[in-house]
Parts: sequence; structure tokens; C-alpha cells
Amino acid sequence: MTLRARIQWLFLGDPPAYPPDPVDRRTIDLAGLAIPALATLALLVVTVVLLLDRSHDLLPRFGPVHPESLRNQAIERFVAFGLLPLGILVALREDPRRYGLGVGDRRRGILLLGLLTVISVPAIVVIARLPEIRDWYAPSMTTVADVALTNLLDLVPAEFLLRGFLLFALVRVIGPAGVLVAIVPFVFSHIGKPDLETLSTIGGGFVFGWLAWRTGSVWYGGLYHVVIQTAVIVAAAA
Repeated sequence: MTLRARIQWLFLGDPPAYPPDPVDRRTIDLAGLAIPALATLALLVVTVVLLLDRSHDLLPRFGPVHPESLRNQAIERFVAFGLLPLGILVALREDPRRYGLGVGDRRRGILLLGLLTVISVPAIVVIARLPEIRDWYAPSMTTVADVALTNLLDLVPAEFLLRGFLLFALVRVIGPAGVLVAIVPFVFSHIGKPDLETLSTIGGGFVFGWLAWRTGSVWYGGLYHVVIQTAVIVAAAA
């Protein structure tokens, strides 16, 4: 296989199909609107969870970028973004692997994860030197292992909520446009962070969503998210 053919296979070959099951086709009548029940439930859950995450803190906070605050936030999100939607799927007798918790296309996922990491990390090191990025993220630094653990608890559940629970419920009823719809809550969840980062989440949300859609799994995007978030904190502090 030539290099061009390998690149085409990696990015374009064998487009994944997510045909709807009967549960995905089930609709409810809302004032005359026949809407897909499962996708609507996913949208409502994501909306409520993100609103509560933004307005209520169950564990103590010591500032928006304080390391202990971020760890407490990560614990809350592990429950709200990870365990809660997983519990809903189990209660509905849905297979969580249909929502990105399987390994998916392992070969393509590993290759894309490695390629994106190699491309992104050097750029992040440069961007982290910008004053607004440096000043925001540098105070979050403790040790690399501690920062990575906090990000793991925070970002992998976030990927499952947005690019697993929501995205895969959407793509089975509206097709690949579900990848674009899932960008919206991701972008709004970053309001309050540096403007450059908030704007970048439009493109970043597409990359994370495409990666989940392309591989059928949230694990590769979750690990990629952890890598780049850890890299920006370490680089800002350095």
C-alpha cells in the first residue's frame, strides 16, 4: 500500500455506519412534534448536567485554576459526566459499547491518536507561552502525574458525555450531522476560559467528534484530550 493509499485509508476509507436500532427510531409526541426519544433524552441530560456543573459545586473550590479545585471538579465530573449517563444506559438496557465505550477501530484509533499527538504537542508548547494562556494555566501545575490524573478523571468522562452518550445517540437518527451538533455544548462549556481557547473549541470539538465517529470509540479522543490538556499546563508552568 502506497503512502497516499495509507493516508486515504486512515482518514477517508471505510466510512463507519451507525444504522438505527428500533430503540433509536422510537419517537414521542411533543405538542405534535414526533421526536426521537433516546436522542432527545441525551440532549436533555447533557444540557442539565452542563448547567448544574457550571452553577453548583458539591466539593470545595479555592479558585478556578487552583489544583485542589480542579481535582474536586474532576471528581464531580467523573460522577456527573461518566457514571450518570452510564447508569441511564444500563437502566435502559442499552449496550454502552454502542455509545463509544468499546475499543472500536483499534488500529485506526491508535494511529490517529499518535499522529494528532505528534502534531499538536509542539504547537501547544508554543501557544502556552502566550500571556493569556500562560497566566491562566500555570497556577494549575503541581506534578506531571498529578495533573495527568486530574485531567484523566475530568476529560475522559467529558468525552463520554458529549462524544459518546450524546453524539452516538444523534448520529443514529440524523447521521453525521450529529458530530456537528455535539460541538455546540462543548463550545459553551468553555465560556469563561481564555478567548483564544474558547474559539479553538469549535475546531477542537470537530476533531474530537470526528475521531469518535471515525473510530466508534471515545477512548482515543479522551486520551488525546488528556495529553493536550496536560501539555498546556506543563508548558505554561515551564
